Amino acid sequence: MPHIGHAPTRPSRNRLALGFFIIAAFSATCAQAQGPEVPVAAARPLATFADFADLAERASIIAVVEVRDQTVVKPERAPGLAPGHARLYITADTIALLASPTPLGESLNYLVDMPLDAKGKPPKLKKQRFLLFADPVAGRAGSLQLVDQGAQLPATPEAEELARVVIAAFAAPDLPPEITGVRDVMSVAGNLAGESETQLFLDTKTGDPVSLTVLRRPGMAPQWGVSWSEIVDQAAHAPQPQTVEWYRLACSLPRQLPAKAYLQDERQARVQAEADYHFILEQLGPCERLRT
Repeated sequence: MPHIGHAPTRPSRNRLALGFFIIAAFSATCAQAQGPEVPVAAARPLATFADFADLAERASIIAVVEVRDQTVVKPERAPGLAPGHARLYITADTIALLASPTPLGESLNYLVDMPLDAKGKPPKLKKQRFLLFADPVAGRAGSLQLVDQGAQLPATPEAEELARVVIAAFAAPDLPPEITGVRDVMSVAGNLAGESETQLFLDTKTGDPVSLTVLRRPGMAPQWGVSWSEIVDQAAHAPQPQTVEWYRLACSLPRQLPAKAYLQDERQARVQAEADYHFILEQLGPCERLRT
């Protein structure tokens, strides 16, 4: 079967080297009664891989802190405060600095909006530990600004350990670039019935080339892979779930191929390309997010 070809050459650029980690925080309750023990189901995770990837890419500082004190900001001094929420001025101790371009002091402060309880009172956060995704406030040492109001999340020892491992992995200089769209699509039939090769060339934020390939052979399951270089590699593999490579594709590829991306007018080639693209999306699975 003929090979379609190489991706167009583009100038290389520096790739992103951003700290990144994943955390799934679970809580469970246990009820004891006379007789056999009753199984207890874990609560729904607070965030997903994609949630934390989104936060980590926007934050220059990722830290574990313990709240020392909190003060409610008067509503008239809290612009943009959502109904049913209170804006808290938090003073906290730095427990661990997971990612930061500069050292962080032992004490820091930040603002966070929290929902009120059934009695209209803000939650008491004192002595609780949180993971923060934030940026420094210019000209104010020790002051942080959360990247959004959901960027303060409960911390656990397990989460901290996992965060360190993943941040180290994502500090590599060869991180895959962010995907911004599908540029070109083409599909070529092979010499045998049911044989084909589809290639999709992607646009990226850095301009670095990325391509997807789907190979179909008679009597065999379709195979697909991603190439993060200028060479279209038929031996490329699909990314492992819950990795940066998976995140780049599953959370960025459009649900439908853009009409302008097709390089062929033949209906069968377009139909095959579309089928192969949806096969890739199915294999990647959904980019689930729980944060709003």
